[in-house]
Amino acid sequence: MNLNKIYTDLLLTIGFLENEIQQNWKNLEKAYSKKSRHYHNLTHLEEMIASFEIYSDRLQNPNEILFSIFYHDFVYSASKKDNELKSAEYALVVLGEKSSINKPLVFDAICATQLHAHNTNEDINWLIDFDLKILAKDWEDYKIYFEQIRKEYRIYPDFLYKPGRAKALKHFLEYEFIFQTDEFRVLYEDKARLNIEKEISLLT
Repeated sequence: MNLNKIYTDLLLTIGFLENEIQQNWKNLEKAYSKKSRHYHNLTHLEEMIASFEIYSDRLQNPNEILFSIFYHDFVYSASKKDNELKSAEYALVVLGEKSSINKPLVFDAICATQLHAHNTNEDINWLIDFDLKILAKDWEDYKIYFEQIRKEYRIYPDFLYKPGRAKALKHFLEYEFIFQTDEFRVLYEDKARLNIEKEISLLT
């Protein structure tokens, strides 16, 4: 997957000039390529965009959701609680006065990836599901995922990390559904719950 081309095509479509696009891309690539990013990196974007490309015809505002995918983890620090808000704010700075995109939707969509709760906007529900699809991977791939997350939180010792991670995972299980769209519930809900339960058992 050529992320640079997908990004460039999107920004040309919504009104950016070629010369400013490449600087924006360099900034984005640099952010997602930091050594501290073991999961929230360019590979995560590729996986989300692969899902986006399958379901883009179901979206009312595909450009806004694709832009939100690129920027939803732009700001990421394991020790901070406002990554999504900061990422959303940065996305609006990048957009500037570009008029052919719904900026409030971009802001709300990125912020929604913090809690992954059901949204009144169906496009945002699709974005949430793209973000959480990793939870339904085959166990070996899921294991790689949670090991990558542990590396991102390596500043915390096990006695802090394990109960914190278990609490976050249990929060997903408390939802009536993990996934917000009917399609993803049918395809992935059961697998995701099994993976989460299995990881919790390893943490406790």
